[in-house]
Amino acid sequence: MSLQMLRTLVWTDCRLALVFLVFFPLGLLVWAIIENAQPISRLLVVYWRVASLLLITLYLMMAQVPLSFITLFVALLLIPASLWFWVDLNEEIDDRRGKLKVALTTWRWATTLFCLVSATGLSPSLGCAGSKAAIAAPQCQIWLEPAYGVAAIVHSSSGVGRINILATLALILYGFYFGYFLLFRLSKQGRSATGY
Repeated sequence: MSLQMLRTLVWTDCRLALVFLVFFPLGLLVWAIIENAQPISRLLVVYWRVASLLLITLYLMMAQVPLSFITLFVALLLIPASLWFWVDLNEEIDDRRGKLKVALTTWRWATTLFCLVSATGLSPSLGCAGSKAAIAAPQCQIWLEPAYGVAAIVHSSSGVGRINILATLALILYGFYFGYFLLFRLSKQGRSATGY
Protein backbone atom coordinates (compact mmCIF):
# COMPACT_ATOMS: atom_id res chain seq x y z
CA MET A 1 0.00 0.00 0.00
CA SER A 2 1.32 3.45 -0.86
CA LEU A 3 2.02 5.96 1.90
CA GLN A 4 -0.57 8.34 0.44
CA MET A 5 -3.25 5.64 0.55
CA LEU A 6 -2.27 4.78 4.13
CA ARG A 7 -2.45 8.47 5.09
CA THR A 8 -5.95 8.73 3.61
CA LEU A 9 -7.10 5.62 5.50
CA VAL A 10 -5.57 6.79 8.81
CA TRP A 11 -7.22 10.21 8.60
CA THR A 12 -10.54 8.63 7.62
CA ASP A 13 -10.22 6.28 10.57
CA CYS A 14 -9.60 9.23 12.91
CA ARG A 15 -12.63 11.12 11.63
CA LEU A 16 -14.85 8.06 12.02
CA ALA A 17 -13.41 7.49 15.50
CA LEU A 18 -14.52 10.99 16.49
CA VAL A 19 -18.03 10.26 15.26
CA PHE A 20 -18.46 6.74 16.68
CA LEU A 21 -16.27 6.91 19.78
CA VAL A 22 -16.76 10.50 20.98
CA PHE A 23 -19.75 12.39 19.57
CA PHE A 24 -22.36 9.61 19.45
CA PRO A 25 -21.67 8.19 22.93
CA LEU A 26 -21.56 11.70 24.41
CA GLY A 27 -24.92 12.52 22.84
CA LEU A 28 -26.37 9.19 23.98
CA LEU A 29 -25.15 9.77 27.54
CA VAL A 30 -26.80 13.22 27.67
CA TRP A 31 -30.00 11.73 26.21
CA ALA A 32 -29.97 8.86 28.73
CA ILE A 33 -29.48 11.28 31.63
CA ILE A 34 -32.36 13.48 30.42
CA GLU A 35 -34.66 10.44 30.09
CA ASN A 36 -33.38 8.99 33.39
CA ALA A 37 -32.52 5.70 31.62
CA GLN A 38 -30.31 4.22 34.34
CA PRO A 39 -29.13 1.03 32.57
CA ILE A 40 -28.13 2.97 29.46
CA SER A 41 -26.39 5.62 31.56
CA ARG A 42 -24.47 2.90 33.45
CA LEU A 43 -23.44 1.21 30.21
CA LEU A 44 -22.20 4.51 28.79
CA VAL A 45 -20.27 5.32 31.97
CA VAL A 46 -18.56 1.93 31.66
CA TYR A 47 -17.88 2.73 28.00
CA TRP A 48 -16.23 6.06 28.88
CA ARG A 49 -14.05 4.39 31.51
CA VAL A 50 -12.81 1.88 28.97
CA ALA A 51 -12.56 4.41 26.13
CA SER A 52 -10.35 6.68 28.25
CA LEU A 53 -7.52 4.42 27.05
CA LEU A 54 -7.95 6.13 23.65
CA LEU A 55 -7.19 9.53 25.20
CA ILE A 56 -4.14 8.08 26.94
CA THR A 57 -3.07 6.59 23.61
CA LEU A 58 -3.46 9.97 21.91
CA TYR A 59 -1.04 11.50 24.41
CA LEU A 60 1.37 8.59 24.07
CA MET A 61 1.31 9.13 20.31
CA MET A 62 1.98 12.86 20.79
CA ALA A 63 5.12 11.85 22.69
CA GLN A 64 6.03 9.22 20.04
CA VAL A 65 5.97 6.37 22.53
CA PRO A 66 6.10 3.06 20.60
CA LEU A 67 3.79 1.40 23.15
CA SER A 68 0.97 3.65 21.87
CA PHE A 69 0.37 1.27 18.96
CA ILE A 70 -0.30 -1.57 21.41
CA THR A 71 -2.57 0.55 23.63
CA LEU A 72 -4.55 1.67 20.57
CA PHE A 73 -5.00 -1.94 19.45
CA VAL A 74 -6.04 -3.04 22.96
CA ALA A 75 -8.50 -0.12 23.26
CA LEU A 76 -10.10 -1.06 19.95
CA LEU A 77 -10.70 -4.57 21.30
CA LEU A 78 -11.80 -3.56 24.82
CA ILE A 79 -14.41 -1.05 23.63
CA PRO A 80 -16.69 -3.60 21.89
CA ALA A 81 -16.21 -5.98 24.81
CA SER A 82 -17.33 -3.28 27.25
CA LEU A 83 -20.49 -2.64 25.21
CA TRP A 84 -21.75 -6.24 25.27
CA PHE A 85 -20.15 -7.86 28.33
CA TRP A 86 -22.66 -6.94 31.05
CA VAL A 87 -25.52 -9.46 31.33
CA ASP A 88 -27.63 -7.39 33.74
CA LEU A 89 -27.38 -4.20 31.70
CA ASN A 90 -28.10 -6.05 28.46
CA GLU A 91 -31.28 -7.56 29.99
CA GLU A 92 -32.46 -4.19 31.31
CA ILE A 93 -31.75 -2.49 27.99
CA ASP A 94 -33.55 -5.27 26.09
CA ASP A 95 -36.65 -4.63 28.23
CA ARG A 96 -36.75 -0.96 27.20
CA ARG A 97 -38.66 0.46 24.26
CA GLY A 98 -38.32 3.71 22.39
CA LYS A 99 -35.99 5.77 20.26
CA LEU A 100 -33.18 5.86 22.82
CA LYS A 101 -32.93 2.06 22.84
CA VAL A 102 -32.91 1.95 19.02
CA ALA A 103 -30.22 4.65 18.89
CA LEU A 104 -28.12 2.85 21.52
CA THR A 105 -28.42 -0.53 19.82
CA THR A 106 -27.54 0.95 16.42
CA TRP A 107 -24.53 2.72 17.92
CA ARG A 108 -23.35 -0.42 19.75
CA TRP A 109 -23.37 -2.49 16.55
CA ALA A 110 -21.80 0.29 14.45
CA THR A 111 -19.09 0.90 17.06
CA THR A 112 -18.36 -2.81 17.37
CA LEU A 113 -17.95 -3.10 13.60
CA PHE A 114 -15.87 0.09 13.41
CA CYS A 115 -13.52 -1.01 16.21
CA LEU A 116 -12.96 -4.47 14.74
CA VAL A 117 -12.30 -3.08 11.23
CA SER A 118 -10.03 -0.39 12.68
CA ALA A 119 -8.09 -2.94 14.76
CA THR A 120 -7.67 -5.10 11.66
CA GLY A 121 -6.37 -2.09 9.72
CA LEU A 122 -3.95 -1.22 12.51
CA SER A 123 -2.59 -4.75 12.95
CA PRO A 124 0.01 -4.57 10.11
CA SER A 125 1.48 -1.49 11.84
CA LEU A 126 1.91 -3.15 15.24
CA GLY A 127 5.59 -3.54 14.36
CA CYS A 128 5.85 0.21 15.03
CA ALA A 129 5.63 -0.68 18.72
CA GLY A 130 9.03 -2.38 18.54
CA SER A 131 11.32 0.54 19.32
CA LYS A 132 12.02 4.25 18.82
CA ALA A 133 13.80 3.33 15.59
CA ALA A 134 10.76 1.42 14.32
CA ILE A 135 8.39 4.26 15.10
CA ALA A 136 10.52 6.62 12.99
CA ALA A 137 9.57 4.70 9.82
CA PRO A 138 7.35 6.69 7.41
CA GLN A 139 4.37 4.29 7.70
CA CYS A 140 4.51 4.58 11.50
CA GLN A 141 4.75 8.36 11.40
CA ILE A 142 1.57 8.50 9.33
CA TRP A 143 -0.33 6.91 12.24
CA LEU A 144 1.06 9.62 14.52
CA GLU A 145 0.07 12.58 12.31
CA PRO A 146 -3.41 13.05 13.84
CA ALA A 147 -1.85 13.13 17.31
CA TYR A 148 0.65 15.74 16.13
CA GLY A 149 -2.27 17.80 14.82
CA VAL A 150 -4.02 17.68 18.19
CA ALA A 151 -0.77 18.53 19.98
CA ALA A 152 -0.26 21.57 17.76
CA ILE A 153 -3.73 22.86 18.65
CA VAL A 154 -4.07 21.87 22.31
CA HIS A 155 -0.49 21.61 23.60
CA SER A 156 1.53 23.94 21.41
CA SER A 157 3.50 25.26 24.38
CA SER A 158 4.02 21.91 26.14
CA GLY A 159 7.18 19.94 25.62
CA VAL A 160 7.21 16.32 24.51
CA GLY A 161 8.82 15.31 27.81
CA ARG A 162 5.94 16.69 29.88
CA ILE A 163 3.35 15.05 27.61
CA ASN A 164 5.25 11.75 27.87
CA ILE A 165 5.28 11.89 31.68
CA LEU A 166 1.57 12.70 31.90
CA ALA A 167 0.64 9.98 29.41
CA THR A 168 2.81 7.40 31.16
CA LEU A 169 1.31 8.23 34.57
CA ALA A 170 -2.20 8.02 33.13
CA LEU A 171 -1.40 4.65 31.56
CA ILE A 172 -0.04 3.33 34.86
CA LEU A 173 -3.21 4.46 36.69
CA TYR A 174 -5.36 2.88 33.97
CA GLY A 175 -3.35 -0.34 34.30
CA PHE A 176 -3.83 -0.42 38.07
CA TYR A 177 -7.57 0.18 37.74
CA PHE A 178 -7.90 -2.47 35.02
CA GLY A 179 -5.85 -4.94 37.09
CA TYR A 180 -8.03 -4.26 40.13
CA PHE A 181 -11.12 -4.85 38.01
CA LEU A 182 -9.79 -8.15 36.64
CA LEU A 183 -8.47 -9.50 39.94
CA PHE A 184 -11.14 -8.38 42.38
CA ARG A 185 -14.33 -6.97 40.88
CA LEU A 186 -14.69 -9.44 38.01
CA SER A 187 -14.21 -12.46 40.27
CA LYS A 188 -16.72 -11.09 42.78
CA GLN A 189 -19.37 -9.62 40.43
CA GLY A 190 -18.94 -11.70 37.29
CA ARG A 191 -20.71 -10.19 34.30
CA SER A 192 -22.90 -7.96 36.45
CA ALA A 193 -22.16 -4.25 36.13
CA THR A 194 -24.18 -3.44 39.24
CA GLY A 195 -22.87 -6.26 41.40
CA TYR A 196 -26.29 -7.72 42.19
